[in-house]
Amino acid sequence: MRRLLAPLFAILLFVLPGVSAARTTVSASLAPAFRSDRIIVETRGAGPDIVFIPGLGSTGAAWRSTADKLEGRYRVHLVTIRGFGQTDIGANAGGALAAPAALEIERYIREQRLSRPALIGHSLGGQIALRVAADMRDRIGRVMVVDSAPFFPALVDSRVTAREVEPLARLGYQALMLFGDQALKGQVSALGGDLGLAGDMVFDGLGLQGGDRRVLAQGLYEALTVDLRQRLRDVTAPVTVVYGWTRDTNNPRNRLEGLYRYGFSTLRRPAQFVRIEGADHQVMIDQPARFQAAVERFMG
Repeated sequence: MRRLLAPLFAILLFVLPGVSAARTTVSASLAPAFRSDRIIVETRGAGPDIVFIPGLGSTGAAWRSTADKLEGRYRVHLVTIRGFGQTDIGANAGGALAAPAALEIERYIREQRLSRPALIGHSLGGQIALRVAADMRDRIGRVMVVDSAPFFPALVDSRVTAREVEPLARLGYQALMLFGDQALKGQVSALGGDLGLAGDMVFDGLGLQGGDRRVLAQGLYEALTVDLRQRLRDVTAPVTVVYGWTRDTNNPRNRLEGLYRYGFSTLRRPAQFVRIEGADHQVMIDQPARFQAAVERFMG
């Protein structure tokens, strides 16, 4: 277990942004008939529906640049989980985070009568997109997960189990609650050693708004302990996995596709894998033009 400590702490930071980053207030405008104490949804444009789900500590603003280029042809729905950024925490003050958020997105899809929407989720938001697709099956048209995996620790060691990771996840939860994410970041730096495949994901957060410690800690815990690989069998929509990549064979990102292929191998139909050269974890921010082209092909 000790040999996994440094790389798994890197995974913590893979899904955890810095709250010291510049915060962006997300619009709290909701569709007229929809109210939720778990999520906020901003809807823009007209046409086929695309639901964007941001990662841990990000708001719907993380997708705004992408959505702006789609707005004239699609109706985009920018989700924010309450407690991220400067939004009110609402019912996310205690208990589970991702599963209730997924259920609220499903309720939104039903109540707003979205017709087989596309789901695009980044990091923890990618896991939420997979939950929604598994629950709603043929009600979902297609799914794109961006630098995300059904079980994050498998990006370090495919043999590790949620039970083995849970004590470390609990430690991360407690450290974040007591000292904040900047202190947790310092602990990871002090560990040193090889950060494995998560090496280029550690201190590279951009455009992240942080949020309430309670939702960040809970999201961090769930990202480490929730294993959705068996739930992939319930996903009927086609899945596209987009991830940052480099030509440098010494860089762990050069070898990510094999791990992603293994992680998504329980899907009914093989996923499509799209690598975005020159991007790290924040693919849509690191390489916006290449990411936009991938979205256009995905929706095409």
